[in-house]
Order: sequence, then structure tokens, then C-alpha cells
Amino acid sequence: MIAWLVAAGVALLPVALGDRAARALAGAAWTHRCPRAALVLWHAAGASAGLGAIGLGLVAAVAPSAAVFPHGVHTLVSRIAGGHGLAGLGPAHLVALAWSAGLTVWLVVHTARVAAGTFRERRRRRLLIDVVADHSPEHDAYILPASGRVAYCVPGRRRRIVLSQGALDALSAQELAAVLGHERAHARGHHDLALLPFVALARAFPWLPSARTARRAVAVLLEMVADDHARRAHGGLPLAGALVRMTAGGPGPQASTPALAEQGVVERLQRLLTERERPRWAPAAACSTAGLLLSGPLAVLVAPLVCAAI
Repeated sequence: MIAWLVAAGVALLPVALGDRAARALAGAAWTHRCPRAALVLWHAAGASAGLGAIGLGLVAAVAPSAAVFPHGVHTLVSRIAGGHGLAGLGPAHLVALAWSAGLTVWLVVHTARVAAGTFRERRRRRLLIDVVADHSPEHDAYILPASGRVAYCVPGRRRRIVLSQGALDALSAQELAAVLGHERAHARGHHDLALLPFVALARAFPWLPSARTARRAVAVLLEMVADDHARRAHGGLPLAGALVRMTAGGPGPQASTPALAEQGVVERLQRLLTERERPRWAPAAACSTAGLLLSGPLAVLVAPLVCAAI
């Protein structure tokens, strides 16, 4: 049983270390050179922390049922199914069980609310764009009759790439192609869905600085991933020039819509204008660390299912 408690507790290291660890990861130089690897690590840290917190309560709750954790869960479920309820569990164990159940419901409810709100916002923006913007076959984008410099995408199956007339007037042909490549990378990569768990985490735990740090860091990394797609196709200088021009024109739309000039402008310009070799060790190290972080909570949650199947 102690081994299972340790396995679940290790997953809580990202939470236990607090905002200091989150800020250290957000500020690590290698993450900007390998944004995809950094995103894998961020997602693993977030998932392991949530699953570990749930698993830790579950392990503690079934301690009286058996010496081995999976059998304890199996025994507890059998008792409940047999109509014996939670007999045999003391007050501390009931509190631990309530912790796991409450945390699960809390996370699921906030994730569902954020997802529903995101999809509603998508539909609203699509309807609004169809009313006020004209489709340009030349750019395969919707043009807003506005003097401000705006470029963003509304993702989904019926995605919309949106430009303002002010952006069209301000950008050169190369810069415009880079901007469109950047926004299409957001749409193809479903970057809004990659950000959604961190938005839900920040909403569920607004008092945790680490949750806010993670949400900001992941948003910047997703912008960098889209920058890399555009840079490979159109070069770094046109995209950097477009970013400067778009930033000078004012911020784009907020909420959950990815916009070119919203996130990490200074860091992104430094990446685009400075050629730095990407560390070869970073992807392997990030994936290995992610696997270690997830192994404990996944073992805790999957083991009872395997035990029941056997």
C-alpha cells in the first residue's frame, strides 16, 4: 500500500513545488527552442498532478479493505455493489474518498464548462464573421472592413481565417503569406484544444499561481509552434516584420480565439530573428520526464481495472 501512495504522491510534485517550478519551466531557454517538446512536458505535468491528486485520495480511502491497493478497490466496489455501502471505512478514509470524488467532479465540471463556452464562442464568432466580413478567394480568408490590424482564426470543422482591411493594407505580400500560414497552422493543429485543459485548470483553481503560469506559458508555446510552421514555408523575417506591424496596430480579439500579436511578442521576435541550434537532448528528455510523471497516477488508476478483469 505504501508503494501505491508513493506512486500517486510523486505525481503531485508539480503542485507541491508550486509556482517556483512552473515559472522555472516557463522561463527555461530550451522550451522556446523546442516548443513541441515543452508542450508535451506541460501537458504531462498538468495531467499527472490532477490524476495524482485523485489517485492519492483513492489509495488512502481503500487502505482498510486490503493490503494491496488494487484488491482494496475491488473489495470496496464489491461491497458497495452487494449493498454493504462504505462499511469498514473510518472517518479519515471517508474524507479521502470524498476528496477523490469531489476533485474528480470539480475538474470534470470546469472542463465541461470551458469546452462548452469555447464551442459556443466559436459558433458566435463564425456567425458574426459571416455577417460582417467578405470571403476573399484569393487569400482563402474573411476580410473585416476595419482599419485596425487584426489576424486570427476561428478553429473547428468550419474554420475561419480572419483578416482586417487594415492588416491587408499594412502587410507586404510576403508578410501576408506568413500571417496566413501562421493562422492556418493554428487551425490545422487544433491549438485551441491543446490550450483548453489549461484554461479549465486556471478556472478550476484560480488561487493557484502555477495554474495561471501554465496557461500563459502554453499559450506562448502554441504561438511559437505556429510561428515555426510559417517560418519553414515563408521565412522568419517576413513573419517577424508582420508581427511588428500587427502589434503596432493594436491587440487582436481576446477570449479563446488565437490571434497573431497577442502572446509573447518579445520572445517570439527573438526566436524569429535569432538562429539558435535546437538542443537534441530536449525532446527525449521531455518525453522521458513526461512518461515518468504519468506512470505513477496511470498505474494507480489502471491497476484496479486490471485486477477486476483478472
